[in-house]
Amino acid sequence: MGNLDLTFLSWDLISQFVLKGFIFSVQLTVVATLGGILLGTLLALMRLSGKKLLVLPATAYVNGMRSVPLVMVILWFFLLVPGAFYTYLPNGSNNRAEYSAVITFVAFEAAYFSEIMRAGIQSIARGQVHAGQALGMTYSQNMRLVILPQAFRNMLPVLLTQTIILFQDTSLVYAIGAYDLLKGFGTAGKLYGRPEEAYLLAAIVYFIVCYGLSYMVKRLQAKIAIVR
Repeated sequence: MGNLDLTFLSWDLISQFVLKGFIFSVQLTVVATLGGILLGTLLALMRLSGKKLLVLPATAYVNGMRSVPLVMVILWFFLLVPGAFYTYLPNGSNNRAEYSAVITFVAFEAAYFSEIMRAGIQSIARGQVHAGQALGMTYSQNMRLVILPQAFRNMLPVLLTQTIILFQDTSLVYAIGAYDLLKGFGTAGKLYGRPEEAYLLAAIVYFIVCYGLSYMVKRLQAKIAIVR
């Protein structure tokens, strides 16, 4: 530890190596969160529908994804999907790792968001459902206009907490060569001959971002509790 030298850190280093990786990590987090919530909501509704044709595949998908480490899913998709698949995507041949990361994260996180959505929907009092039915609403109208708005509000702190975890997990795309925040620091550390300092700085950045977001979630949760 006594040989650590952090003076190599400069704006040129950040702009050339780190900033690009940080932007991709943020983009991956946002896309995976939005895509995961949309797909997760669909899976949750399928599991709550009571119809076996919908319940069984949704349950198998969620339980299967939640039983496998994310890094294995990333590697499986990257290694097993034919390269021809990426030719249908914009500049896909040159961004195979990045596209693999986005698709994998959306598919994987959907399983976790699904459980959050399902718990949130089930937390709404049954009287709300019956009231919607009494007004002549269909199942989809009841969910869209009555249940989901209340459920989203109740689940917001948990959804944001899962998003913070997702941001931390973006470092796993380093395994397939995607240029994320961790790889940005790793590349800079190798070129400047300071790998220990680079990874230490990466840990500090992850801590600052995640701690800041966690603090915001805590404040939001307190406000929601007051409103209740």
